[in-house]
Amino acid sequence: MARKSEAPKNYSVTKPQPLKAEPRPKEPTAAYFEKRLRSYQSNTELAKIQRYFKTGKGDYGDGDKFIGVRMGQLFEVAKAFTDMPAKELEKLLESNVHELRAGAMSIMDKIGRNNKTAESRRKELFDLYIKRHDRINNWDLVDLAAIHIVGRYLDDKPRKILYKLAGSKNMWERRTAIVSTAYFLKKKDTRDTFAIAELLVKDKEDLVHKASGGWIRQAGKSNPKALIEFLDKHAATMPRTMLRYSVELLDKKKKEYYMGLAKN
Repeated sequence: MARKSEAPKNYSVTKPQPLKAEPRPKEPTAAYFEKRLRSYQSNTELAKIQRYFKTGKGDYGDGDKFIGVRMGQLFEVAKAFTDMPAKELEKLLESNVHELRAGAMSIMDKIGRNNKTAESRRKELFDLYIKRHDRINNWDLVDLAAIHIVGRYLDDKPRKILYKLAGSKNMWERRTAIVSTAYFLKKKDTRDTFAIAELLVKDKEDLVHKASGGWIRQAGKSNPKALIEFLDKHAATMPRTMLRYSVELLDKKKKEYYMGLAKN
């Protein structure tokens, strides 16, 4: 059961509000971002979030603190803060409030998606992501920024760092390794997706299984031959969840065949 938490006592609890666009601040600081985000706090949303994320003792989100802000509204606020310096983004990452760390990831993602973003800015944010991966410690935080901060930055560079992450003891770093390859799939480059997935076929974590299976499935759209070769080699021993996600787009006969090989 998820552990209950209380809304901070220094601000009022409000009802959920319609999404509102945010004006761009003159000084996009972490403190001002937090002030704007807290103005949308809702105890109704907090209850929803606590049911959605596993924050109980021993769960993957153990100790994570939520204040109750709708993700859609968080993204709207993030749009206005894309000029935030890296040092201010790092302050958000250091917060024990999940939505503030998610805000940092959303801001970074929006910068990463912008084709006009300078290479120096991309490197700065890539370096921040890798350096502070200790604060990118939940599946949604990884999924928000890994593709366009890590994957896009590495698109025309050596990708050795992804293989290092895939071998990490930290499950979120392993998830980053596979999720980041989604950017390469946009160009039908499936090599790293299958190679990193192969490193993760014996992983013990369900949230790594789901990410790996999902991107194996997507890679199979561009390279069905490689997908079948991967399944022929690993279907009998790979985690069942990973396999189920991987075969989702296959025809019924092939899906039943590969699921029938599963031993776990």
